[in-house]
Amino acid sequence: MGRAPGIGGAVNTTGHGPAASLTEAERKALDAIRLEDIVALTARLVEAGGENPGGTEAATVAVLEAEARRLGFDVEIQPVEPERPNILVTLLPISPAPAAGMAPGLMFLGHSDVVPAGPGWNREPFRAAVEEGRLYGRGSTDMKGGLAAVLGAMAALKDSGAELTGPVTLVCTVDEEDLGLGIRALAAAGLPYSYAGCVVAEPTDMETVIACRGDSYIELEITGKPAHSGRPADGRNAISAAARICELLRADHEAMQQKLDPLLGSGTWNVGLIQGGQGTSVVAPSCHLSIDRRLMPDDDPDAILAVLLADIRKAGIDTDGISVDAELTMQMPGFRTPEDHPLVTNAVASVAAAGGTTQVGGWTAACDGGFIARDHGIPAIVLGPGGLNDQAHQVDESVGVDELLTAARTYALLCLRTLDGGHHVPPSKNTLGPTLLKEEPRD
Repeated sequence: MGRAPGIGGAVNTTGHGPAASLTEAERKALDAIRLEDIVALTARLVEAGGENPGGTEAATVAVLEAEARRLGFDVEIQPVEPERPNILVTLLPISPAPAAGMAPGLMFLGHSDVVPAGPGWNREPFRAAVEEGRLYGRGSTDMKGGLAAVLGAMAALKDSGAELTGPVTLVCTVDEEDLGLGIRALAAAGLPYSYAGCVVAEPTDMETVIACRGDSYIELEITGKPAHSGRPADGRNAISAAARICELLRADHEAMQQKLDPLLGSGTWNVGLIQGGQGTSVVAPSCHLSIDRRLMPDDDPDAILAVLLADIRKAGIDTDGISVDAELTMQMPGFRTPEDHPLVTNAVASVAAAGGTTQVGGWTAACDGGFIARDHGIPAIVLGPGGLNDQAHQVDESVGVDELLTAARTYALLCLRTLDGGHHVPPSKNTLGPTLLKEEPRD
């Protein structure tokens, strides 16, 4: 999960109290939520590990599969790499129509891997423990708690006999924390049903994120000509050429900051690594730049790279013995869902009815929801339990038990209000408007 700094403030949506305007079906579903099962599943998922890089997600997927089959859900295992499968868990309507005639459902998206625990913990990172209302362990917030809350909500819908018009599917992918192999495999394989919306259950403190920036990595290899440092004119210094490219990136970065999107800010450039040279007394024959380019939802990374190479040529950098080779090694699309879309308005109302507070905002970075929006045309939001800024990827990571309950209640209500055949009237648009949410740097 990748984040970059932003600005945020809360919009309280609980003015009428959590019990306001609940239907009988909604009350039954909320009463059927078993918090003890959600906490126990979160603990088992934490103890299954799944560090990435450095491990596999097989044990976590096995825990999810066992619980999903115990609850009576449809389960699909989608191999990605050895010991690294995606898992799709689906609750079908009580009286489902044939797949071709079934109404669109609601997808929940998550991932089974966690970042490495690292040093400095005051407890065993993969031995879950509940203390003073919080469940501790690596992945508890990012995002084993979100996965457990989704399954808990699905179980409550099934046990309460909820009449849904379409399927509810939890899609859990591998490798989100590194190369995104799982979400790309999902895009290639396709989805089992059609969906009216996608909820990425990443930790947002139950804030409703309606837009995310994308991300891309660019690798530049600058080649010059070596010479004795006492006669630099005999060579072509690749480091000097790289410095000129860095200046182009800085100027473009500054230009983008002059026109900020209210939700997402702007695109950004960052040179994260630079390696070059052969020795102090040698004109540098090569230099390598590793560059991060954050993307706005409509940005095309291939077009951005083409413009960069054209600017390098225009500036005369790759002439007279200097060559520049480029490769786009990673890209994650951004997304934006309109604030008045039913998925958004129903989500905001569901958090309030579940007893929580929320705000509508954006992340200035990337998540897998961008692939769902781009490759499948499904509107997406990010909404999940846990503290993004103070818990995700942190030492002694934890999630509040009350947050897990609020999330499960919210997800159950959102399913009922999305898959009710259009009978639920969504709330009015948030008149306070969207805000830019605060986020953590990507690892």
